[in-house]
Amino acid sequence: MIQVFHCEQGSEEWFRCRLGIPTASEFKSILAKGEGKTRRTYMLKLAGERLTGEPAEAFTNAHTERGRVMEGEARRLYEFLNDAELQHVGFVRNGNIGCSPDSLIGHGGVLEIKTKLPHLQIEVLIADQLPPEHKPQVQGHLLVCERDFVDFASYWPKIPLFRKRIGRDEPYIRMLKSEIDRFNDELDALTEKLVRAGATRVAA
Repeated sequence: MIQVFHCEQGSEEWFRCRLGIPTASEFKSILAKGEGKTRRTYMLKLAGERLTGEPAEAFTNAHTERGRVMEGEARRLYEFLNDAELQHVGFVRNGNIGCSPDSLIGHGGVLEIKTKLPHLQIEVLIADQLPPEHKPQVQGHLLVCERDFVDFASYWPKIPLFRKRIGRDEPYIRMLKSEIDRFNDELDALTEKLVRAGATRVAA
């Protein structure tokens, strides 16, 4: 069942919504087969969240704050250029996975915004395609939200906004779901093992 939470991203409520479950921004870590340490580290962080009830990362800095400001600028520019009405949401949960869309578009779309330094923004504009490193997150939004498309936008002030509509890649989504399900099974087993170990120590 899809649950939509209307909270501010980065807030305490937002961290609580996503506690202990894989989220689209880290689906790339789950797929990082050639970098087992990346996948394992992410699993250990989520296990820690489940055991402690506390988020592994609950901080902001000047860089993240600036990113939020520029995302707001990009969202307003996107709305103007597309004459679109966006629904701002904090977090979307679908069972044991979730994502944080920058907005929902109508009944079928998701908006994902990235801020990129000028040279990277120019590179994206020249390539005129979704940067491959963002594919797990973008298709992950479609998996979690069960929607039809993502409008991917990247932005830097004074440089044209990049916009690209990405549809569902069903074979990729099936592969992604399979890998996430396997990851969640391993995460459940690890958490249960740690809980049993803790209970044994207390009993002893």
